[in-house]
Amino acid sequence: MGHSTERRLERDLRAATAGGGLTLYYQPRFSLASGSVVAAEALLRWPHPRLGLISPATFIPVAERTGLITEIGGIALLSACREAAQWAAQREVPGEVPGPIVSVNVSLRQIVSGALLGQLALALEESGLSPDRLELELTESTVIEPSVETMLTLAAVRDLGVGIALDDFGTGHASLAALKLLPLTVVKLDRSLVRSLPDDREDSAIVQALVATGHALDLTVVAEGIETEIQRAFLAGIGCDEGQGFFFSHPQPPAAFATRLMLAGQG
Repeated sequence: MGHSTERRLERDLRAATAGGGLTLYYQPRFSLASGSVVAAEALLRWPHPRLGLISPATFIPVAERTGLITEIGGIALLSACREAAQWAAQREVPGEVPGPIVSVNVSLRQIVSGALLGQLALALEESGLSPDRLELELTESTVIEPSVETMLTLAAVRDLGVGIALDDFGTGHASLAALKLLPLTVVKLDRSLVRSLPDDREDSAIVQALVATGHALDLTVVAEGIETEIQRAFLAGIGCDEGQGFFFSHPQPPAAFATRLMLAGQG
């Protein structure tokens, strides 16, 4: 990407951020035991008027570099909580399971800048979403040698009743010690480990060990990037709790995801 193209993209991203031009898609997460939707990851998308749908892989690095990521993260948190509160309202029938948890990605900059707790309080207050229906998703790079401030922030998040998921686990950055150190509720196994299951004996052994370790630490274990029935069956067989990936569903626009939930609720 040339400098002028990148500058134009940065200018457009600032305008989209200020003008409500970013949107969230939702990729459901399924219980491997029951097959029901238990959560959904909120994924940012940018429908650009000229360039079409721009992938986060293109615009998130620009947002990180310019510091826009903190503002974008706050917007995503508020939007996701509002959507999830609507899912919960649709599902509120006595004796029925509550609506799915919404999982929202959080950047290190949001935490380090001190913005996260304020954004979180605002999103929960404005949406009325129950804190136990929200989960914040951190990448491994966020938690390598976490600062005291990061640890205190995450402890405060858990004190609110909000879940904390560690994404991309098993790719070698975060150690098993990080699982003990951090106040996590969920660990998500990286798709690179899932891709060759169950044929690759080493990856199969690693995934089995990670599922057992997660459970020993009282964490929910989610496998990402499930693309085949064979992978799903293997993961269910070793006791992995939840799965996410194209085998189940691609990320969906909000209306399509809400419709899916309503139809599942009626079924």
